[in-house]
Amino acid sequence: MAQKFRIGILLVLIAITAAIAVAGAVVWLERPSAASPDIGGPFKLTDANTGMTVTDQTYRGKTMLIYFGYTYCPDACPTALNNIAQAMAKLGPDAKNVVPLFISIDPARDTPKVMANYVKAFDPRIQGLVGNAAATATVAKEFGVYYKRRDEPDGSYLMDHSSLIYVMSGTGKFLKFLPSSESGAKLAGAIVPLLGSAS
Repeated sequence: MAQKFRIGILLVLIAITAAIAVAGAVVWLERPSAASPDIGGPFKLTDANTGMTVTDQTYRGKTMLIYFGYTYCPDACPTALNNIAQAMAKLGPDAKNVVPLFISIDPARDTPKVMANYVKAFDPRIQGLVGNAAATATVAKEFGVYYKRRDEPDGSYLMDHSSLIYVMSGTGKFLKFLPSSESGAKLAGAIVPLLGSAS
């Protein structure tokens, strides 16, 4: 009986330890601090609106909201961009300190013209960025973005991809992940406390 009791206690302690470890991992991912994952880095892409080459240095001094997706995306991307557009509206005057970037993971179809027309349907402040296959792979790797082509029976294809909004400081440091499914109001509420990190 005593042995069974000791085994029971041991199992409870293991369960509690595992729960604490999981909770700690979640908190770690949410902390906008030096302990955050090494996310982000230099990139060189094309601004779809202007045709000009831009880099991570182009946006220094602004809090960046970065979302990776593609214009043929049937659901996640339109939802994310609509929420970002609503967040920009909710931010009011603070929006001038924020730059939303939509980076394509589908260089074969997302030409600058296609991308420019797409983003302006949501908010003219959203900047669509495109690159060739190599540049796309490089920036995706810097941010730890998953994407993969998935062929459909009709000959078309979709792009499976991760769906998070990356909040980056004005110095290019990772601050926080935000769920792309969050409402504009909730996104704005999460962004405001981070604006002090823009310089």
